[in-house]
Amino acid sequence: MKPLALAHLLPLSVSSGPLHFLPSFNNNRPKPSFRVLSSSSPSEPVRHESTTSKLEYEPGVLDDLFLNLFRTKMVEEVGWDSDKAGYDGLIEVSNRLVMKSKTNSDTKEAAVRILRSLFPPLLLDLYKILVPPLAGGKVAALMVARVTALTCQWLMGRCEVNSVDLPDGTSCASGVFVEKCKYLEESKCVGICINTCKLPTQSFFKDYMGVPLLMEPNFSDYSCQFKFGVLPPLPEDDAVLKEPCLEICPNATRRRELAIDAEKCPKA
Repeated sequence: MKPLALAHLLPLSVSSGPLHFLPSFNNNRPKPSFRVLSSSSPSEPVRHESTTSKLEYEPGVLDDLFLNLFRTKMVEEVGWDSDKAGYDGLIEVSNRLVMKSKTNSDTKEAAVRILRSLFPPLLLDLYKILVPPLAGGKVAALMVARVTALTCQWLMGRCEVNSVDLPDGTSCASGVFVEKCKYLEESKCVGICINTCKLPTQSFFKDYMGVPLLMEPNFSDYSCQFKFGVLPPLPEDDAVLKEPCLEICPNATRRRELAIDAEKCPKA
């Protein structure tokens, strides 16, 4: 039916307020028409729920596989496993790794061996030979940043790739920012963060993948900044290694109760 004909058959009268459609009929022609009536009741305001709060990262099937693989390799290194399942058990194995090691260097070397065991040896060798020489190392740094952000959220929590300043004065999207590190929050220990994560991870990427890495954990808000393509400072110049125990650290709490100096984490 043409628009003009439709308008002729369906005359409308409009008044203010919400619209209610009621049928009416012409006596001469039994063809329906519609008139619009108004209502005196005010309309309800539209309410919008706040969407500013960020959702926590929800692990998927692949994340469970990564967790189980990582825990298996850690158990093989430590020679002990926790009765607890999932992430809680992983944290207990991490604690046992620190307790088992005689020195912090032993802990770091054990953690590096765990990271190496996650990859086929030939893959690491080929990557180090072929990729880091490209574009002054930027290609390798970009690649590992994206892989880290995609595959490690089960361990660290929500994170995203960001831009960082490189030693040559340029910027590159080879950073990974962790909003709130789950590993640090659950372990509640500066020493576990430094000796089973920060130092061994920096060494692993530099020595076995040819990519310099600086990790900057923030022990106030539990965030962490990865800077691929940036060399870490010497241990004596790294302020992170001199951080005090966390307030939530159970060991620090006991040390304060016994009036023992807790200025520096005893495990760091």
